[in-house]
Amino acid sequence: MKLIFATNNRYKFEEIKHALGGFFQLINLTDLGFVGEIPETHDTIEENAAEKALFIYNKYGIDCFADDTGLEIDVLSGEPGVYSARYAGDNCSFDDNMDKVLEKMIFTDDRKARFRTVIALIEGGNLKTFEGRVEGEILKTKVGSGGFGYDPIFRPVGYNLTFAQMSLDEKNKISHRAIAVNELVEYLKNSYAIKK
Repeated sequence: MKLIFATNNRYKFEEIKHALGGFFQLINLTDLGFVGEIPETHDTIEENAAEKALFIYNKYGIDCFADDTGLEIDVLSGEPGVYSARYAGDNCSFDDNMDKVLEKMIFTDDRKARFRTVIALIEGGNLKTFEGRVEGEILKTKVGSGGFGYDPIFRPVGYNLTFAQMSLDEKNKISHRAIAVNELVEYLKNSYAIKK
């Protein structure tokens, strides 16, 4: 079963490809020869995920999904949220984003945060969404060298490791993206079985 994952983020692509296993043939934007940016013009991660998936589906006519993820920090009123990828400005690095978060939180002990991922699937022109969330806390320093994004400063509830200290297998068992992907995979397997 062919599926496009509408992302330019190679880390996300590898993470989701790993989680999907061999049941689907996952196609990335490079495979399609797509160059450029996918629009993200909305103020919520739900709307952005749907916009990205619809944009690529309309262009190529192949079932497609896209995700949008936000880190929501309570003491920062939900920031960086929908702006997580570019929190420190256009063309910023992961470190730039983390540094901005750490600087804004330097004087607070309220470290509660969560990652939320919404996956929007366009299947035969119809939209369906799946959500995953993981509660945790923001550390005061970066710990670990794996993962990407805010992983070195995010420690999930019930764990002594940050996402950046976990192996891909460990992270895929509990991460926000893994939860959303598992919902997507279960839906697709059931949908595909029914169609057969």
